[in-house]
Amino acid sequence: MRLITCEYEGVVVHGVVDGEEIALIGTGDLAGIVAGDPTTPNGRRVALQDVRILPPLRSPGKVIAVAANYQEHVTESGARPRDVRTASPRLFLKPDTSVVGDGAEVVLPSITTELDWEAELAVVIGRTAREVREEDALGHVFGYATSNDLSARSLALEGPRDGEAWTGFFDWLEGKWLDGSAPLGPYLVTADEVPDPQRLTVGLTVNGQVRQSGTTADMIHSVAELVAFSSRLMTLRPGDVILTGTPAGVGATTGTFLHPGDVVVAEIQGLGALTTRIVAPSSEDR
Repeated sequence: MRLITCEYEGVVVHGVVDGEEIALIGTGDLAGIVAGDPTTPNGRRVALQDVRILPPLRSPGKVIAVAANYQEHVTESGARPRDVRTASPRLFLKPDTSVVGDGAEVVLPSITTELDWEAELAVVIGRTAREVREEDALGHVFGYATSNDLSARSLALEGPRDGEAWTGFFDWLEGKWLDGSAPLGPYLVTADEVPDPQRLTVGLTVNGQVRQSGTTADMIHSVAELVAFSSRLMTLRPGDVILTGTPAGVGATTGTFLHPGDVVVAEIQGLGALTTRIVAPSSEDR
């Protein structure tokens, strides 16, 4: 099923996408469905064109993201290829305020002039996972979505910097935390419709120009590996989201970054196209 959260006539509702219509299930986002509530439509249908699409999960418990999970993305940044025999997943967290939906306007904040894109497969947990085995990990996945890990490649901070290596690391990490920096959607597609999450194309355009074109087959760590590894560090609960890393083609490689007016479209095979619009801050944002 293609499930969706949206706003209709001022009310947040969720349902099943059926062509150009939504068969409504209930109010609120998809958190209850992910946790096991019934997916039976209530008989009411609305047109997709009449709703405002919201992120499938408006406030996930955790958003876990993965760095350096595609070899070509690693090398395009100037780093040496990772040794897959010894590599372990590189995880970090994004706040729930980073999550926005399809068509959202993301403000380019004053703290950066180098906002970058990263199309990624998002994995939504459906069953509690703790110390799960890799061979059992996909059984804990509810579904998948398209995502975009928007990233500030540098921070425009006042005053001198100390130049320490850890300062550079935390600048990179903090650049992942911006409001609106984890667009997610437009749908949440149930796992039964994605037989193999390692055989999906991943693409991204900026203003219609192709910037990324890859496949999840090139992940260093598979979805199953990421779920299993994450579950050794923390308990994964229904509604937690894992962003699985990005293929090559990010803007930092060519020094090309996002500006107000840019339209970014990330798309993953079978999961839908996710549009994000970059806007300038208003007087209220300053």
